[in-house]
Amino acid sequence: MTETAIAVEGLRKSFGATDALRGLDLTVPAGTVCGLLGPNGAGKTTAVRVLATLALPDAGSARVNGYDVVRRPAQVRRSIGLAGQYAAVDEGITGRDNLHLVGRFHGLGVRGARRRAGELLERFDLDEVADRLVRTYSGGQRRRLDLVASLVTAPPVLFLDEPTTGLDPRSRQEIWDAVRELAAGGATVLLTTQYLDEADRLADAVAVIDRGVVIESGTPARLKAAIGTRIEVTVAEAAQLGAAAAVLAHFAAGEPVAEPVERRVVVTSAAGRSVALPQLVRELDSAGVAAQDVALRTPSLDDVFLALTAPPGRAA
Repeated sequence: MTETAIAVEGLRKSFGATDALRGLDLTVPAGTVCGLLGPNGAGKTTAVRVLATLALPDAGSARVNGYDVVRRPAQVRRSIGLAGQYAAVDEGITGRDNLHLVGRFHGLGVRGARRRAGELLERFDLDEVADRLVRTYSGGQRRRLDLVASLVTAPPVLFLDEPTTGLDPRSRQEIWDAVRELAAGGATVLLTTQYLDEADRLADAVAVIDRGVVIESGTPARLKAAIGTRIEVTVAEAAQLGAAAAVLAHFAAGEPVAEPVERRVVVTSAAGRSVALPQLVRELDSAGVAAQDVALRTPSLDDVFLALTAPPGRAA
């Protein structure tokens, strides 16, 4: 594998009058997990389809494992595994037979396909249900089998397109554990998801895509730090909201917001500025503000997502 597993420059793709990708740029180093985040219709699935050679781009370039997706599609396909939003396995046969078929299709031979199927079923805790019809599997088991099927050829690059959509918390955790194991083994994973906690837990880096372009990228920690710390002060009396807001304005990137019903003032600190809780409490005391509660809350990727993808002219 090359040092850069996925390299995308100026990728464009339209469907009629709809521009799904409008100049997408993305770089994913080998051996990392990249979370591709974005609202519905942002272009995430279209990007994966182009990278997996399932759709041709209109312009721009994309290379996977060093191979151009347009000029060398066969080499790209041999380098990747793909698991989509919905399990693509055959529900009318057993899990083991599903993996046998995939192995035979990829030229592993009868013995090689059986050996590889057994290894994967055991590795991903599906050996106990391997000889049952897939239609009897739970949703999480079917999705896990779909993921395992994409690993039969041990691809160096894996595309997971919203793999945990609709799963219960336990099944989601099972998929997360599987992704962590793959990453620990050196695989490169491009994960599209609308679950921000999923990207926060799994991704080495995230790229936020909106309207067909990447609007921000970096580690989850850097993106969260970039929007500042949320400061919340609850006062004893609503009459003190103004005084509390005046104190918080010294720490703020924007105007403090008063919430009279909760007797609370909320503001986000300037990006990159650390806020010391003792200092904040002292300033509130000096201003004569009787604070019942003072809290500093680290932003989540949900906060980042909302801040970056807010409609034009409207704050997130």
